[in-house]
Amino acid sequence: MTIGRAATIVIFALVGWGLCAASIGIGFAVTTQTMALIVHAIVAPLVFAGLSWVYFTRVSYTTPLVTAALFLGIVAALDLLVVAVFILRSFAMFGSFLGTWLPFVLIFAATWTTGIVVGRPRGMARP
Repeated sequence: MTIGRAATIVIFALVGWGLCAASIGIGFAVTTQTMALIVHAIVAPLVFAGLSWVYFTRVSYTTPLVTAALFLGIVAALDLLVVAVFILRSFAMFGSFLGTWLPFVLIFAATWTTGIVVGRPRGMARP
């Protein structure tokens, strides 16, 4: 994979992570913590399904499974380094199923499912 293709995947994941961060930040500002986490768990797969649709219809450098793993890996790494280490200064967020693990599962599932529904990636060779 070229640096340009890798950068494209990272940018898609960063946009998704940023939109999810915005949803959780706005949610915490305007409602209860529980409601903000519920909204985030709904928004996260919708955001990544939309981004995945754009990715798979425009560039599609990787298979649905690989894309889902990369998107999730990047999101999890950003949550760990940026949110847990620098913002919260605590790893307590990883003890929350609703706040962390459910959105992770849904991001992976939405990305993988979207890739499968969209069809064979254009950049992938036929057998």
